[in-house]
Parts: sequence; structure tokens; C-alpha cells
Amino acid sequence: MWLRPPNDSAIIEQALPSLQEGELEVRTCFSAVSRGTETLVYTGAVPASEYARMRAPFQEGELPGPVKHGYANVGVVEAGPGEWLGRAVFCLYPHQTRYRVAADAVIALPDDVPPERAILAANMETAVNALWDAAPGVGDRITVIGAGVVGGLVASLCARLPGADIELVDIDPRKAGLGDALGVRFVTPAQASGARDLVIHASASEAGLAQALALAGFEATVLEMSWHGSREVRVPLGQAFHSQRLMLRSSQVGAVSPTHRARWDHRRRLILALSLLADARFDALIDAEAPFESLPEVMARLARPDDATLCQRIRYR
Repeated sequence: MWLRPPNDSAIIEQALPSLQEGELEVRTCFSAVSRGTETLVYTGAVPASEYARMRAPFQEGELPGPVKHGYANVGVVEAGPGEWLGRAVFCLYPHQTRYRVAADAVIALPDDVPPERAILAANMETAVNALWDAAPGVGDRITVIGAGVVGGLVASLCARLPGADIELVDIDPRKAGLGDALGVRFVTPAQASGARDLVIHASASEAGLAQALALAGFEATVLEMSWHGSREVRVPLGQAFHSQRLMLRSSQVGAVSPTHRARWDHRRRLILALSLLADARFDALIDAEAPFESLPEVMARLARPDDATLCQRIRYR
């Protein structure tokens, strides 16, 4: 599936390269669409300054497009070294029915993580990096704004801290059930508590970022996880921003957090992310499934502002 910005995509048939020594041929079983990154690429909202940094690991074509993009692929190895045959694997590969990659480009799924859920690995990797950047502590009062996939994963990980008080904030009250499923307290913006030790913003909205700053307590950290592409965002740095001595910090998964960079690489971080998905509660984040053949129509729907899908799973034959 190739994206043809702005607002077009197509499924194209192409021949696979010859299988080289040490490579694997993978038949895709499931993939996931990133509501943030992929829809920004699809709509043509990636600023030119970020074309190179936005390159996906196995991207073909160049931004602004056409481009084969995506990075959440789960499949089964059907050719290659014998020890890999029949194994379920995760790869940062685009939406494609079958592909060939080096063996070190895939991660074998843990036995307790089903392929249907393993598509969340890239999102979980983002969440892990965010917690490393934010450094939440025991007993902290933590607010996560934006009950999307990444926000839900971050809130769930924070909830494992002893004594921590976690609020998951979203403007859509229908997501209260998601909070229950993930074991965190869900509130609307009007119900959110103030004077928080840490506020993590993942709503991709200007209003959400403004509220994140308003909810932060004295000398607290606001971690900005949303990426707004080419859209201009106003940030209220007047009011109490300086008197509260707030820290506004960015987090992005492309580089391992500096707190762990000396000891961790991308592969080790991805292995950790997959292992953390051995929890059936995360199935609540996957609320839509469609066949691969319908991906162009799915992309058009996901790009609409009124679409409320969390994680869109794509099913392959």
C-alpha cells in the first residue's frame, strides 16, 4: 500500500527481490495504521524540514510522496534459515502482504503475546521512551491527556508505579470504558485534578497542551508527546508558566531517551516493548479491523477529523 499525498493511496503489486543468504521471507498476518504519523503523511501535513527524519525503517519513495510508509507489521516466517521457519515475528515494515528482510530486522514474538496484539509494539516502544524521558516516581500524581493508543499505554505503564495516582483525560466521555479496561481513572477535562507532579500530553491538540500546563504543579514537568506536523500550535507560556517554574519537554521515539542511551539500543527497547504486551487489557486499544484490500478506504476514513478509531488493525489472508 502506497500513500499518495495529499489524501490518496493505492495498493500496488510488485515483485519481491531474490532471497539472499541470512534473509527471511515473511507472510504478513496483521499490521496497524498509526493514527498520528501515517495520517499526517497521507494528508501531506509533514513539513519539508522533517522529510528525512520522518523516514520509516523500510520506506520506499521519498516524502512528500508517493511513499510506502508504515512500521507495525506482524507475520510468519515462510522461508530462510531453518530456525526461523514458522515463527511469528514483528517488523517495522509497511503494509505489505509479503516481504523479505534480514533476520536481524525482525523480533520473534514472545509466546505469551498473540500476533493480533503484537501490532501495538511500535506504540508501546513510544510509551516506554516517554516514561524514560519523563522519569515518573513512586507516589507521583500523574495526568495523561489524550486517551488514544499511546496515551492509554503510557497511563497503563504509569499505573504500575507503587502509590502513583493516575488520571487519564479525554474530551470524549465514551472513553471512560477504556480507562476501566486499562485500570486507570478516566476523567473529562472539567473533572481533571490540578497541582500534578507530572503531566504527559498526547492529545495532539492545542487545547490539550494548554490544559497540561494548567494542571502542572510547582516545578512539575509537562512532557509533550504529540507531533503536530506542519500545523502551527499556540502555547500559553504567559499566565503561571514562569512563576510555577514549569519544565516543558519533548519526547520522540526516533532516538533512545538520553537517560538510557548509553546502555540501550533500538532493538533492545523493541524487545522490551513486545514483552510488555503480555497483558490482555491492551486488547481494548484495538477497536477496528479491516482486510488489507480495503486499506485505501480505511486511510480516507482515519484521516477524517471526526473518526474516533483507536488502533486500526489490518487483517491479511
